[in-house]
Amino acid sequence: MKPNVADILVESLPYIRLFYGMTIVIKYGGHAMVDEQLKEDFARDITLLKFIGMNPVVVHGGGPQINTVLEQMGISSKFVRGMRFTDEPTMDVVEMVLGGKVNKTIVAQINGHGGKAVGLSGKDGGLICAKKLKIVQTVDKDKPPEIIDPGLVGQVTSINPDILNTLSQHGFIPIVAPVGVGEKGETFNINADFVASEIARALSAGRLILLTDVDGVLDGKGDLVSSIDAKTIEMMIEEETISGGMIPKIECALDALKNGVEKVHIINGKRRHSMLLELFTDHGIGTEVTIK
Repeated sequence: MKPNVADILVESLPYIRLFYGMTIVIKYGGHAMVDEQLKEDFARDITLLKFIGMNPVVVHGGGPQINTVLEQMGISSKFVRGMRFTDEPTMDVVEMVLGGKVNKTIVAQINGHGGKAVGLSGKDGGLICAKKLKIVQTVDKDKPPEIIDPGLVGQVTSINPDILNTLSQHGFIPIVAPVGVGEKGETFNINADFVASEIARALSAGRLILLTDVDGVLDGKGDLVSSIDAKTIEMMIEEETISGGMIPKIECALDALKNGVEKVHIINGKRRHSMLLELFTDHGIGTEVTIK
C-alpha cells in the first residue's frame, strides 16, 4: 500500500530531530543544474533544509554552462585527464560564468522560495586559498615521470570558514563558486567535488552530499550499494568495480570522513527531491559512505 503524506512526515521526524542544527555541505552539479524542474526542486529543498533547522552550504559546478559560453566566444575546450585545461582566457570565462551567472541564478531561485541565499566566490573573505595543481604521471616505469600542466587549475591549500559560519548563524545560505585565490592573487579553477570536501572538513559538517548523474556506487552486477565503508571501497577499486569518474568522488568522500565529517552521501541528482529522500527516509535512495 502506498504510504500517505502523514506516514511520510512521521517517518521523517527522527531524522529532522537528528539533523537539527547540523551543518550540511552539498555539491550541486550535473544534470540537476540543467533541467529546469530539477533546478526548482533543488532550490525548494535547500530552503526547506534551512527552515527545519539545518545549516546547508552549497558548492556548485557549472561545466555545461562554461562550455556554452566558451563556444559562443570561439574558445576551444581542452581537457587534461578529465580536467579542463585552463589558460587565462578560459579562466576569465570560468570565473565569469561560475561566480556570476550560475551562482546568482542559484541564489535567485532559492530566494524565490523564501530562503536567504548569498553568493560567494572562493575569493570572498579569503574563503578558498589555493595553489597550482601539479600532475605527475608515470607512463613507463623505466622513464622519468611525466609532468602535465593543466594551466590555471588549482588545489585547495586552506579554507577560511569564518564568512560561511557568520552567514549561517544569521540565517543565510552560502552558495559557493569553486574559484580559489593563490598567494600572489592568481585565480584558480578548482574541482567542485574537492572544494565541497574541503569546506565540509573546515566546517566539521555532519554530512557531505555529492549530487551525481548516477544512483550512487554500484556493485559488479550494477546494483546500488546502499552503504559502504573504507575497506570495501579499497577492495572495489582494486577489482575495478569502482572506476572512472566515481573514483575522485569516492576519494573526496574518504578524505572528508577521515577529517571529521560524519557521513557522506552520493546520490542521483536527476531524481526529484533526492536529498530529502536520502536524508529523511529509512531506506534512502543513494550510497551512504562511512569509515567503518
